Amino acid sequence: MADRRPLASRQNPLAGRAARWLAERGIRPNRISQGSIVFAALGAAAFALSAAGGAGPAAALLVIAALACQFRLLCNLLDGMVAIEGGLSEPDGPYWNEAPDRIADFLFLTGAGIAAGVPWLGLAAGAMAILTAYIRELGRAEGLDSDFSGPMAKPQRMAALTIGALLGAVEALAFGSSIALTLALAVIALGAAWTAAARSKRLIDTMNTGA
Repeated sequence: MADRRPLASRQNPLAGRAARWLAERGIRPNRISQGSIVFAALGAAAFALSAAGGAGPAAALLVIAALACQFRLLCNLLDGMVAIEGGLSEPDGPYWNEAPDRIADFLFLTGAGIAAGVPWLGLAAGAMAILTAYIRELGRAEGLDSDFSGPMAKPQRMAALTIGALLGAVEALAFGSSIALTLALAVIALGAAWTAAARSKRLIDTMNTGA
């Protein structure tokens, strides 16, 4: 079965060197996966706190949140590389490969909803993000290949949230508003709902045809 998300960044020489450096020091992939929760908690806190400060502090916190999104993705990249290419996979690795991602999605998106002043939209985006992963794992439970397709899979969600946070920082300094972050959350929620529906259709069709 194809159970690894196809990522061009795995071919990046810097990523390869970083993974080898971690593996040579015995840093276990599960710890890297757990680190993604730390960055998600930091990002969620930065998002939430940005709603309570002035323009300058809000902009700085949104930049921190955007960086946390990227460090979360870096953890997601390196844990698999250390486990597979570094030969340090662990028996409970599949749990730590998946569970922190669901926690991270929830933390980031609900925090962003608070920052944008629309908590319900952050919760909706978080629910749709988790649903996309549920459909993928349901397919795996049926013995099928993992469906990592978009249009709003995890890399695309984090890209949209990062852009929304950075534009939100500029917007906070210029206008004191949060339209960019609200739009980013709307795109994530709708795109993730579309992704979940598309994955569901493919899964149902495959199960019915037995292909």
